[in-house]
Amino acid sequence: MAADPRELIAARLRASRRIAITSHLRPDGDSLCTARALALMAESLGREAAIINHDATPFPFSGFPDLAGIRVGAIRPADFDTVVLLECADVSRSGHEGLDGAFKINIDHHYSNTPYADINWIDPEAPAVGEMVFDLSGRLGVQPTPEIAENLYCAIASDTGSFQFSNTTPRALAAATELARLGACPNRVAEKLYFNNPPEKIQLLGRVLSTLSMGADGRIAVISMFRRDQEALRLQEVDTEDITTLARSIKGVEMVLFFKEMGPETYRVSLRSRGQANAAKVAEHFGGGGHVHASGFTVYGPYERLIREVPATVEALLDGHPGQASSGPAR
Repeated sequence: MAADPRELIAARLRASRRIAITSHLRPDGDSLCTARALALMAESLGREAAIINHDATPFPFSGFPDLAGIRVGAIRPADFDTVVLLECADVSRSGHEGLDGAFKINIDHHYSNTPYADINWIDPEAPAVGEMVFDLSGRLGVQPTPEIAENLYCAIASDTGSFQFSNTTPRALAAATELARLGACPNRVAEKLYFNNPPEKIQLLGRVLSTLSMGADGRIAVISMFRRDQEALRLQEVDTEDITTLARSIKGVEMVLFFKEMGPETYRVSLRSRGQANAAKVAEHFGGGGHVHASGFTVYGPYERLIREVPATVEALLDGHPGQASSGPAR
């Protein structure tokens, strides 16, 4: 019988003196808040823990005082006994290089993860890595403090869209209930996550929604965000999940394509779906990946061409005609 990865991870963390924790490129609330909670758990055991990400912490998490200690830069394996990678399908997803010789722990809830680490804990049924690390706390023998509990609650709330998405399972709700009992404040988390927007964000919301277009049968909604609008509003970073949620709320929409201009003829396409529409399979067709109902990929080319070709390909995939779906301009 295979060893329980939770027990292996707990044993390794207890045996380590210096631990590095990192997450995927463009880190989100689940990976950021889980990393903070895991670092606090390690410190409660007398270990040194550093959170080091390749990319900067995005809004609104950049304003969370308890996440201020997250470093941006490279991990030097020689400085650490163990490197924990959260929500990284492979090492390249972390953006870090030179980790080949490091002892790596891989914790993820995406089914597309490839077991690349010395210890792999992959649970596609988990609603968030925050829920997984809450489970791990018991194996470590750590009673979550109110600060740990609130970070884990924030991780789960963020990844479930404030308990609206399809990963709002009994596991998610049971963990959230217990974390609230341990001291997490749901109202405080909601205030930080959803009621902390600058006026410019609401102005951007209007500009993005003005680009809304619909597929002929109403199943696909397409919205776009351009760098010129961000620059005009002086928004260097912006959380856009709520914009996508608004588009997905349209009656009859099965999938939202959100084009975000990243550079010259370079667009990140975020997919959000509902019902039987599988966003992960669509993203994989374009070389991306993610969850069944939340995924993404990158495409290259003139916007006028992409906005025609990509939705047409997605429609063919939703219709179950992959032979008619072009891989198009993605690479």
